Amino acid sequence: MQNKIQLFEEKRVRTAWNEDEEEWYFSVVDVVEVLTDSPRPRKYWNALKTKLKAEGSELSQNLGQLRLQSEDGKKYLTDVASTEQLFRLIQSIPSPKAEPFKQWMAQVAKERLDQLQDPELSIEQAMTDYKRLGYSDNWINQRLKSIEIRKDLTDEWKRHGLQEGVQFASLTDIIYKTWSGKTSKEYKQFKGLKKENLRDNMTNKELVINMLAELSTKEISAVSNPETMAEHENIARRGGNIARDARLKLEAETGKKVVSALNAKNVLGIEE
Repeated sequence: MQNKIQLFEEKRVRTAWNEDEEEWYFSVVDVVEVLTDSPRPRKYWNALKTKLKAEGSELSQNLGQLRLQSEDGKKYLTDVASTEQLFRLIQSIPSPKAEPFKQWMAQVAKERLDQLQDPELSIEQAMTDYKRLGYSDNWINQRLKSIEIRKDLTDEWKRHGLQEGVQFASLTDIIYKTWSGKTSKEYKQFKGLKKENLRDNMTNKELVINMLAELSTKEISAVSNPETMAEHENIARRGGNIARDARLKLEAETGKKVVSALNAKNVLGIEE
């Protein structure tokens, strides 16, 4: 989840972008405050939830919760709604701002979709997000390059008819396991991660070696034209082996391990 504060008529609305679902989630209490100008938006929302439940509506019960940062700087579990859920919820809140707010929501969604379709916009947004989180310029440059190389590889897999999800994850695990000795899950556990993005928690050295593995896999696939999953798995190992050899050579020359337990929280100065 990527948290972001959006502004509607100079009022803050906490949001979170779910990359897997390609969906925005909005803080319900922030939306209530915007629409009602209530000095006690939480009390208003609690009363509305009770009213909806009494009417037999399951909308409030189906909302999720995320830890969002409050004005005191701490993170608390907060009721959030997807765009579709929020459109339905707004119908229960009499407000002259309802229609302008719906248009604003649609614009927020459109901007993110534009970024997904336009790599340049997406990269600019990524740079802004990473800088805000405290990453160094050097790391950001490496990370953006890794995104480009990863996309080249997944485009190559798509060209051969492979499906996102299980097949992509399986091949990625083979690449990781071959060069680092760990699957994605094992790598995340080693770094003390749970739902965080593994690459966002790699050091520069790890990013570079992983880029070499994915670049090599893509290049070998492009000239080999594999037809079966077994052939793709073999190529993933070959690409990973190139990076593994580079890792071992670097470790022999420097006496330092490439695969590190360090993560973004304890290396890059990012607070949870």
